[in-house]
Amino acid sequence: MKRPVVGVIGNRYIVENRFAVQSAGERNLTSIAAVTGALPLIFAGEPNITDIGDLLDAVDGIVLTGARANVHPSRFAAEPSAKHEPYDQSRDSVALPLVEACVAQGVPIFGICRGFQEMNVAYGGTLHPEIREIPGRMNHRMPRLENGEIHPDPEVIFADRHDVRLTPGGTFAGLFGRDTIRVNSLHGQGILEPGKRIVVEGIAEDETIEAIRIDGAKGFALGVQWHAEYDPETNPVNRALFEAFGDAVRSFAASHH
Repeated sequence: MKRPVVGVIGNRYIVENRFAVQSAGERNLTSIAAVTGALPLIFAGEPNITDIGDLLDAVDGIVLTGARANVHPSRFAAEPSAKHEPYDQSRDSVALPLVEACVAQGVPIFGICRGFQEMNVAYGGTLHPEIREIPGRMNHRMPRLENGEIHPDPEVIFADRHDVRLTPGGTFAGLFGRDTIRVNSLHGQGILEPGKRIVVEGIAEDETIEAIRIDGAKGFALGVQWHAEYDPETNPVNRALFEAFGDAVRSFAASHH
């Protein structure tokens, strides 16, 4: 039986100060292959390369991954700043219309970290460049050593750091079978104002938005602020997300091929 295909958005990097590449974190690819059973394929976050219509004809689901670059502030009527760089405007140009196209066509879409933020911006929502600067908010960025360097141990970086309160009876509470979960935290930018079709279903201890769904979507259309791709083989919360996404992907593939 042919495996379903999940498209994974690429991010633009310059390698060796010379070569432009499109890359995606291997954990995203591993999680898709290991938990959903689908074949992960990276597509370019570059509008001159990737045609959204052709892409959606070729895949059975989409994962919008986390990334180093922030969504460009011009996408939500804010001013850019050098201190919030890098940006990846090419990815913005693919991801934002791709969200709406997936929702309209019922293609399962799963947003993680930057992808979660893109889902919000696609429907007119806004972002704050540094959630930790809002009074009363915690530092959601990855742990660092006393000298300012990023902590060298991935288990420390991706350790669960705060609780998320879920909407009782909501989609996420149904997936996890509970109303409170604990998650990792590796982001600076976050949702400020939800977009017009964004339903907030998960909020951190400091009121930071952590889990959303798109209202009226024909298929799976969920986003999470934490990095669910890190450990879904062993983490029951993240596994439940990828399993639900995989179920949606297989269902879509069965009905469209």
